[in-house]
Amino acid sequence: MSVHLVGGGWPAEGDSAVFGRFVGEAARRAVAAGRAEPRIAVVAVRDGDAEAHAAKLVAVASAASGAGAVAAVITAVGHGAAVPQSAFADVDGVIVGGGNAPAYRDALEPRFGELRRLVAGGTPYLGFSAGAMIAAERAVIGGRAIGGVTVSPESGDQGLDEVTVAPGIGLVDVAIDVHVAQWGALSRLVAAVEAGIAEGGLGIDEDTVLIVGEGGLEVQGRGSVWRVLPAEHGVVVSTIGA
Repeated sequence: MSVHLVGGGWPAEGDSAVFGRFVGEAARRAVAAGRAEPRIAVVAVRDGDAEAHAAKLVAVASAASGAGAVAAVITAVGHGAAVPQSAFADVDGVIVGGGNAPAYRDALEPRFGELRRLVAGGTPYLGFSAGAMIAAERAVIGGRAIGGVTVSPESGDQGLDEVTVAPGIGLVDVAIDVHVAQWGALSRLVAAVEAGIAEGGLGIDEDTVLIVGEGGLEVQGRGSVWRVLPAEHGVVVSTIGA
């Protein structure tokens, strides 16, 4: 199994560092199933531009394949709609896109068990921004304050005032935050762990992917992954570089 968590940001043309490993794994599964192209489920939950966002994810994945197009199975829905079970039928990989993390969580909640089964069976998962946040067992889905005290900028609050933790897909056992260096989100992760809202966390910069597999953690891309762990007198922060 492998889980690819992307901190957001669109890669430069020709840069396959962030999406390349995921597409390669999906392609190998496709070959084993007798398919010429990997069949990849692409989910976008957005109001107004879900189809455009999904199309951009498909374009990036196709460019990263090094061998042309992927066979995308696109599910594009607005806020408040549920993702149907058919979205993940007979696929070689799953991409869950970016946008409002609470909306993605709500739309995919009925499919959490199915996503866990797919990944446990070897289907690679790529979460892009919001899709990375909700991959956690207990997901930090937004907010900028704890107990009414501001701990992070409004830019990443996902429309929530208080830092909010909710059940996620359960593919990783620590909280995930994204756009960390770009949105100043590290302080939210630090505050959440120190307050005991999250037991530990990993924050991912844009243009960066954290790959969680049987061999441990691996980072690819241009940024860093920030690791926040509880300590006796607060938290310990360190980075994992590419």
